[in-house]
Amino acid sequence: MQIYEELVARGLIAQVTNEEEIKNLINNGKATFYIGFDPTADSLHVGHFMALCLMKRLQMAGNKPIALVGGGTGMIGDPSGRSDLRQVLTVETIQHNVECFKKQMSRFIDFGEGKALLVDNKDWLLDLNYIELLREVGACFSVNNMLRAECYKQRMEKGLSFLEFNYMIMQSYDFYHLFQEYGCNMQFGGDDQWSNMLGGTELIRRKLGKDAHAMTITLLLNSEGKKMGKTAKGAVWLDPEKTSPYEFFQYWRNVDDADVLKCIRMLTFLPLEEIDKMNDWEGSQLNRAKEILAYELTTLVHGKEEADKAMAAAKAIFVSGGDSENMPSTQLEAADFTDGAIGVLHLMVRCGLCKSNGEARRLVEQGGVSINDSKVTDPKATVSTSDFAEKGYVVIKKGKKVFHKAIFNA
Repeated sequence: MQIYEELVARGLIAQVTNEEEIKNLINNGKATFYIGFDPTADSLHVGHFMALCLMKRLQMAGNKPIALVGGGTGMIGDPSGRSDLRQVLTVETIQHNVECFKKQMSRFIDFGEGKALLVDNKDWLLDLNYIELLREVGACFSVNNMLRAECYKQRMEKGLSFLEFNYMIMQSYDFYHLFQEYGCNMQFGGDDQWSNMLGGTELIRRKLGKDAHAMTITLLLNSEGKKMGKTAKGAVWLDPEKTSPYEFFQYWRNVDDADVLKCIRMLTFLPLEEIDKMNDWEGSQLNRAKEILAYELTTLVHGKEEADKAMAAAKAIFVSGGDSENMPSTQLEAADFTDGAIGVLHLMVRCGLCKSNGEARRLVEQGGVSINDSKVTDPKATVSTSDFAEKGYVVIKKGKKVFHKAIFNA
């Protein structure tokens, strides 16, 4: 099976503009393609995971990836599925985020000489002359067609600023620039970006002639991938300082039964023949499939050693009630205690298990918190320094599957 057919079989391709030509380019390693990433944080999250895996697959087949970070477009915001404008980031913050992205992407993509490129669209968008852009690019876009685009239709009732209305033009210009500068002949993106991507393809043809080859493909992101992004925002990052390898492992270990085989097909590099054998798995076999998914993806992001630790920790937690050296932990300080005790609500927030005392209170009142296997039902409950004396830590259980070790050495 060739690479394009494999992408289809894995459920990764949603729409294409010219399947036969795209198939020919990809299968023969002739595609120079780009995918855009917005540097709005200093870490990628699992919502980016599908795109990174796709880039890796295509590069392994001889194609050349261009990872584009939106230092320019990020200054105005993308209207797709959003209800408000993004915060405008400083140039220094964006550059820091770009460097963090490149480090993380390097686990998936080979940026060696002639292998792949990392570019920032601020390098060309910030230097554009406004009048020239209106004359040379703006004239190629129909306002009527833009208003029919789903990403804008969804925003019309809430209000659509002129800033956001320019996003399609800027994203289209990215493809136009990359086509001219680097011979980029293909772009990938989520199916919520379809209209913007078609705009880039059309701009190239309008400016350079009908014979200009520029192809568009969208990934099946609106269901599986986009859902992962929403779940992950602010929670499941690829940076181990933000989301530990164990927490990353547990995120995938706890996917819904209905999603586990989809995720294995889309995100792992296991052979399809091996995955197809799992089609009839059910019950405890699905739990095994989730372990496979979690282990494979943790290995991809954090390496085999960390994946082995996370697997061992997960097994130890469920077998022995949570006693594991690899469990996520927080080191408490003497200042966290008042009169030799720390409130349960404060402890939950201090360990990052809840964002606020109010959230922790609701969780306790709902019976979702245990400490050292004893359920906590009183929001005013405290944990004393003497509770740490025997082992040097206490184990907090949040819900049924989240375990955390609070460490204090008196």
